[in-house]
Amino acid sequence: MIEILRTTDLPRAREAGALVADILAAVRDRAGVGTNLLEIDAWTRAMIVDAGAVSCYVDYEPSFGRGPFGHYICTSLNDAVLHGRPRDHTLADGDLLTLDLAVSLGGVVADSAISFVVGETRRPADLALIDATERALEAGIAATGPGARIGDLSHAIGTVLDEAGYRVSTEFGGHGVGTTMHQDPHIPNKGRPGRGYKLRPGLLLALEPWVMADTDRLVTDDDGWTLRSVTGCRTAHSEHTVAVTDDGVEILTLPTR
Repeated sequence: MIEILRTTDLPRAREAGALVADILAAVRDRAGVGTNLLEIDAWTRAMIVDAGAVSCYVDYEPSFGRGPFGHYICTSLNDAVLHGRPRDHTLADGDLLTLDLAVSLGGVVADSAISFVVGETRRPADLALIDATERALEAGIAATGPGARIGDLSHAIGTVLDEAGYRVSTEFGGHGVGTTMHQDPHIPNKGRPGRGYKLRPGLLLALEPWVMADTDRLVTDDDGWTLRSVTGCRTAHSEHTVAVTDDGVEILTLPTR
């Protein structure tokens, strides 16, 4: 299903996006060496509940997972890149952490992800991974607008990742959002321009480039959810929810502070 929201729905989408962005920013500021991943999940739960929002993850049970996700945020650490299930694990200096969050507020969903390094140690290769996904996200957003096609977005994202020297997997990618978290159209992180669904005002999209340092192959943890690089290499993931408008595109998941 591809859902087109009405103009009157956009203020609610903005509120949902701001909440997601503010929660991610607050968790990033608070997380540090010694923080437990389960603490991050608890902080997120409290902020979602306090805002009167609804988690998109707790009862999420797609075909590729093993039972309900059961947590409020994805915490993907180091070689984990997607769907990282929070567990009893303490962050260490130099860890590369990705937080991915989706909530519904006022009946509209927003979805965003950030990657960052914990503590003081900064590996150049880790920073390059993060930078590549952020630049690819910017390129995908720049290609978004009424009349553009999904292939244009995929090509823009994939070109940045290719030029940065990373292998690009199309197994998981961006997607439509609206009253539910995962909708059509699927937005691969690599593609051919001029192909695919033509974007229309009122469409909400979650664009999410992600890469692994030396592979494009994933392996699933025993928890049935966490996806890691098959080689154990480091990973990064960046995501924004955007709205296609009459005259372009609006990023919804920017922090308000």
